[in-house]
Amino acid sequence: MSSGQNGRAKGAFQMHTAYLVITPLFAIMVTFSGLGKIRGDPRIVKVIHETVGVPLRYLPLLAACEFAGAIGLVLGIWWPPLGVAAGIGLVLYFVGAVASHLRVGDFKGIGPATFMLVVAAGALALRVLTCKQGISG
Repeated sequence: MSSGQNGRAKGAFQMHTAYLVITPLFAIMVTFSGLGKIRGDPRIVKVIHETVGVPLRYLPLLAACEFAGAIGLVLGIWWPPLGVAAGIGLVLYFVGAVASHLRVGDFKGIGPATFMLVVAAGALALRVLTCKQGISG
């Protein structure tokens, strides 16, 4: 194996390792976010309902979207197309969250949604790149 091929193999391994660390951690974060919505955590209700203006009846639907995304991310470790689909769904979900904060001028509360969007985009990018390299769970 030439040094160029060895370097690419090492890079692919490092990328796959990063994917295997980030994906389950992000799935856990998204799951806890969904659980907060289901439980009606006062901090979450204040931001989503009172500040952003989302009706309370939509909190279970938002939680279900997060749960579906978390499950898809984890199962996507073994079935990459599902991981890509879940990543796209979560990126769109958090784009909507960021847009909702911007719509009402909530620049103070936009940080968590932006952070989750960045992590979702990172997890999606890693899944797509590891798929292209022929690496799966």
